Amino acid sequence: MGTLLYVRLIGFTAGTLLMLFWMVVILGYRRQRNFERVFFFLCLALFLFYSGSLLALNAQIYYAQPPLLLTTFAWTVLALGLIFLPPLVVHLHMEYADTRSLLTSVASKRIWLAAAYAPALYFGLRAYAILASGGRFDFLTPSYSFGRVLEVWFCCALWVAAYWENRFSKSAPDHRQMSFHRFACGVLFAAGSIFLLRLPGFSHPDQAWVSAGLALLPLLPFGALIYYVQRFNFLQIGRQQNLLYAVSATFFALLYLSLVRRVGVWLEPILPPEASAAILLFVLVVFIEPIQRVLGRRLHETARREMDRVQSLMLEFQHQARQGNLQALARVVERRTVETFELSAVHAAFNKQTEVTEQQPAFAKEVGIGPIARGKPTVAFSEGKVSQSFVHGGKVGFVRAEPHGSVLSGETRAALESLCEQLPAVVELCCAVEDKVRLERELAERERLAALGQMAASISHNLKNPLGSIKTILQVQLENPEMPASLKSETRMVLSEISRLSSKLAQLLQFSRPAVLGDSAAGCEAEEIVREVTEVLRHEAERKGIQIEISYNGKLPVAAARDAVSDILSNLILNGIEAAGSSGRVIVTADRKDGKAQLRVEDDGKGIPSDLREKVLQPFFTTKTQGTGLGLAIVAKRVAEANGSMELESPISQGRGARFSVCLPLREETK
Repeated sequence: MGTLLYVRLIGFTAGTLLMLFWMVVILGYRRQRNFERVFFFLCLALFLFYSGSLLALNAQIYYAQPPLLLTTFAWTVLALGLIFLPPLVVHLHMEYADTRSLLTSVASKRIWLAAAYAPALYFGLRAYAILASGGRFDFLTPSYSFGRVLEVWFCCALWVAAYWENRFSKSAPDHRQMSFHRFACGVLFAAGSIFLLRLPGFSHPDQAWVSAGLALLPLLPFGALIYYVQRFNFLQIGRQQNLLYAVSATFFALLYLSLVRRVGVWLEPILPPEASAAILLFVLVVFIEPIQRVLGRRLHETARREMDRVQSLMLEFQHQARQGNLQALARVVERRTVETFELSAVHAAFNKQTEVTEQQPAFAKEVGIGPIARGKPTVAFSEGKVSQSFVHGGKVGFVRAEPHGSVLSGETRAALESLCEQLPAVVELCCAVEDKVRLERELAERERLAALGQMAASISHNLKNPLGSIKTILQVQLENPEMPASLKSETRMVLSEISRLSSKLAQLLQFSRPAVLGDSAAGCEAEEIVREVTEVLRHEAERKGIQIEISYNGKLPVAAARDAVSDILSNLILNGIEAAGSSGRVIVTADRKDGKAQLRVEDDGKGIPSDLREKVLQPFFTTKTQGTGLGLAIVAKRVAEANGSMELESPISQGRGARFSVCLPLREETK
């Protein structure tokens, strides 16, 4: 019986420490999944069972008659863990099946869980009845105190778990996970079978050994799980290597100190406890060098593996940077960093236009990053999140990593720091490619517009003179009194079409002009041009039943040629007249805004669809049956030549209308 006592003592101590180890690891990892939550509570239930059994066993050793209060407390802790073990075992496997997409429906999961947890209430009442009656607590075979029903419940729960482990092994992604699930399946099936076969015919010593074996059986899969997590990243907890090493070293130290204490008690008749403790602690010196060698090799392998991941990521980021899109690069950095380092979330932002100053960049303040030092990475911790920021070559960016647990592991943090040290070069490459692509597009657009301008000028020059001659001849013929009336009406129609064609050619010539120089050095008065253009076009507007309203406040001397401003306003107002329709309204406003002259032309027509807002400024694009598609293109060209800017808003009220806002620089003396 003495051997059984020491087996239980060592086993319960190891079980208590092992469950405490897993609880600390899960709390440190803290992945937001139900599986980890249930795993924690299963470890807590086993911890209560082992710690309650260990407390009762120590009371039996140190007291001839253990105090009733101590025994009651130990039984309460043990019973609480024992009652919740079967439903938590089933629940854990259901949650893991959910993560592996093996559950057919949520309803079936709820039914299984309800069936697993329902008996816990009954056995809770049984445990309370045992406590209230003050009966004898059987710590050697505690399940006997609850009757045969508890063992049947345990048997069913363990066999259900074994069934799921068998399914997990068949769908395992690799042979390592398959071997673990087969091992766990065997342990669970054997434990359930022992519960079923533990008949009253067994002698009491045999029952005690079987009960002790069943109590210590969970140590096998939980111990094997440490190896699989550390070596193969099983359950995706293996990324926290430093956490596993630190917790393992702490609990091995606690276990060794417990052993030192026990050996001191055993050898007390021969040696004083202080002497035996000193000898056992001195023995550890022999193992320091081998342990240091093993840990050094492990840490070197971990660092090399992390650097390989970083270099692989950098190759992907460089490939993405060659696309010349900073926003797309940031999204790829976020997605691939989360996948590679198994983080909860990663936020990245790059901004090539932010000036590098000694102050904190504005966009860095928005994401909660501390002051950024020029030219070197900084790491800032807040609320369990780590932010790695960098400033390099005038380009500011940050990568903020959020781990599943409270902190990043050491190797992951070092890898992220190395990644961020190399990211400025990738951002610089992306910006260079982006600038190159933009310049190439601008050059291609200018070449295209130049070719269009040459073609337009050639067509207009070759057609304008013949059309003028034809128009003159027809006008002379109309003055001939001998011309029949029917022929005169047809001649007037031809003259109307020639006039319309001449206006189109005039637009072509207007578009083909490379620049409007005129008196650009002296500028012009924008409010005068507003009055002139609206007066000229008012007759056309009234003919269509459209009202033109103008508004300006004081003088607006702009640094642009008079003809350029006239072209801008006339084309915008004509576009508004055509868009407004009958009984519509066109509003022309001229005022100052942010040190510039702002000219706004607003109509209450149908508006411009969002998918056409960029196309309407392209030459020869039109949605009108009689349009040339050059009006707004001329406006865009004149605005660019005057170093101004233009914005389009549509719709502006009740899903209708469009507003063109043109900003032109004011003359120097008026600013």
